[in-house]
Amino acid sequence: MMDHSIQSAQFLVFKDCLARKMLNMPNASFDDTESALAEFVTYLATEAWSSLPIVLRTATYDEREILFKSIPDLNSGQLESLNLDSISSGFTDTLVSYCIVPDDDDALKFLRKVILDYVEHTTAPPPVWSSTRTTECEICERQVPLTYHHLIPRSTHEKVLKKGWHSAAMLNSVAWLCR
Repeated sequence: MMDHSIQSAQFLVFKDCLARKMLNMPNASFDDTESALAEFVTYLATEAWSSLPIVLRTATYDEREILFKSIPDLNSGQLESLNLDSISSGFTDTLVSYCIVPDDDDALKFLRKVILDYVEHTTAPPPVWSSTRTTECEICERQVPLTYHHLIPRSTHEKVLKKGWHSAAMLNSVAWLCR
């Protein structure tokens, strides 16, 4: 069962996308402390999150085909047909009252941009594991010659897939370790 609560990895990505969009707004000026800004972003993300369709809240690389079939506008990078009427008025009212956007319509346009950014991040393919090479051992953090080690042993890949323990995309995940 996929966790689609505010404790999920998807929610954290959504919250980060929201924070980035807010900080990049031309009229944004946040003079508050870092913790106050973090609380503000968490509040906004929480207000919007539960109103999003479940297919968005559970978006992953493995589930991208279902997502793009459910919301065809995503293929064109638009979300005009996505119904956001159920979004909490707390979300839109807060954006308007803090002068982040001028009105409710702009608040929904802003949210659509956040959702597009979120979908781009959550449905991105996993990295080519060889490109994740580091200069330090991932356990002891020493700068010594490294080798990569499969986190899911290659000898168990077939069993892992059969039992559904991990997705195929995760089979070649590696750690760069010293001997």
